[in-house]
Amino acid sequence: MDHLSGTENGRVDFGAVIEGISCPSATGATIEMLAPSDGTSFARIPRCDAADVGRAVVCARNALEEAPWAAMPAVERGRILSRLSALILENFEELAALESRDTGKPLRQGRADITAAARYFEFYGGAADKVHGDTIPVQEGFLALTLREPHGVVGSIVPWNYPAQIMARVAGASLAMGNTLVMKPAEQACLSVIRIAELALDAGLPPGVWNIVTGFGEEAGAALANHPGLDFLTFTGSPEVGTLVQEAAARNRIGCTLELGGKSPQILFADADLKAALPVIVNAIIQNCGQTCSAGSRLLVEEAIFTKVRDCLRDRFRALVAGPHDRDLDLGALVSAEQAARVEKYVREAREAGIALIGEGSVAPDTPEGGFYSKARVFGPVPADAPLAQEEVFGPVLALIPFVDEAEAIRIANETDYGLVAGVWTTDGQKAMRVARHVRSGQVFVNAYGAGGGVELPFGGMKKSGHGREKGFEALNEFSTLKTVVFNHG
Repeated sequence: MDHLSGTENGRVDFGAVIEGISCPSATGATIEMLAPSDGTSFARIPRCDAADVGRAVVCARNALEEAPWAAMPAVERGRILSRLSALILENFEELAALESRDTGKPLRQGRADITAAARYFEFYGGAADKVHGDTIPVQEGFLALTLREPHGVVGSIVPWNYPAQIMARVAGASLAMGNTLVMKPAEQACLSVIRIAELALDAGLPPGVWNIVTGFGEEAGAALANHPGLDFLTFTGSPEVGTLVQEAAARNRIGCTLELGGKSPQILFADADLKAALPVIVNAIIQNCGQTCSAGSRLLVEEAIFTKVRDCLRDRFRALVAGPHDRDLDLGALVSAEQAARVEKYVREAREAGIALIGEGSVAPDTPEGGFYSKARVFGPVPADAPLAQEEVFGPVLALIPFVDEAEAIRIANETDYGLVAGVWTTDGQKAMRVARHVRSGQVFVNAYGAGGGVELPFGGMKKSGHGREKGFEALNEFSTLKTVVFNHG
């Protein structure tokens, strides 16, 4: 599919995707896309509003009820998703470059994200025809069984930090179950989402099954969340907006899944293998410049090794360099000037509170002045109740927190509003199991952190990190509803 015509000053126009057509907004209004690496405008997207959202929802409803999508054999839906996975890999370098430039992340991270996106569609393409119901023993003369059926029209709001990955984990599972989809990606970074939705049409996805409406959250996003024509909602983003999404779902009496961020602890015991642990711990906070819901932003360190770990991290952080996405350095840019200002506010307030800055990286000297950069930083010891230890900074800032024993480590780990991911580093298997069981978190990694995108692993939060699960086979249950059928056969 061609994008909207031509370029202007090197900018490329992308369209919304409604009923299989790349189209402008109803008003013709657009949004300039700024490259985080240098702050320049390099693309435009439609500024969709309620009228565009309404049209997309009608198209999705028509595709659900009139087109053969939901009634299509699951194996055929799976084959379309598998073909899309192959097309993503065929267009790999184009998509990786687009993702990297759009978000500001180093090119190798853009490549990793596109690899994960292809894997999601491969996984759900293979899983589409493997969703089974159950038979239930009831009284004599009756047979009861359960069926998994699609919700119907799903509305999805996707964030800017991992547009390709989060789009794929939602679209893959939702489409595999036979739902139709209206997706509103973030206005800050969404070009890979549009491009992959176009490739889905080339893979054989019927028009109207997957629609993309671009625009501002308070316009297109709010219109989508509140639309009465939806049957289910899914949202990844801030707790504040997540509350609004859940309120909208409640008013329309539909279900929703929410993934609302984290303040994830990594617990480093004195018996841990530091040589193996420290590179993973550092990567877990600098990946995507710290703009990761599951970033390991709190490092809880047993007092016996606190000084040693502090000194090692000081040296490692001082060596970290941020720069343009195409330089492929340790860190890229933050997504926007607003996000850069937010991170610097936390850094400034931590220093004003007297929290020691242990180590600080640098920004490459030839980096464009218009880019949105932040140095990697590690602070410590950080009081467990300080904002740096309690609030989601969403930047490359690590809070180093000492603990005395296992009980205190668990208490500190659980002392935030969040519960998304945790890491436990120890060579004591019994201790690892105890801590993993007692930390309140949707995922716990032992002597590791993250798993290459974690496509197969159910993902979601406890406490105020949200509810519901994405990824893995569990997502197919989230994107479907259970029907019970009872036969009286005499």
